Amino acid sequence: MKSSDLTDVVWRKSSRSADNGQCVEVAFLGDGRVAMRDSKDRGNGPALVFTAGEWAAFEGGVQDGEFK
Repeated sequence: MKSSDLTDVVWRKSSRSADNGQCVEVAFLGDGRVAMRDSKDRGNGPALVFTAGEWAAFEGGVQDGEFK
């Protein structure tokens, strides 16, 4: 999905991210899905959209240290 199709959502970036553009932003959509985009492609690049279950699995993997 294009980020431009998600103009009415609030994009959030981690408070730990630097200002060098090497981060991602997420938006929690009203239907439970979560969108993710590259912060340097704001509004122009693609966005990945995950179901609530997919996002919960990702969060569980992060908490369990699966991605270290």
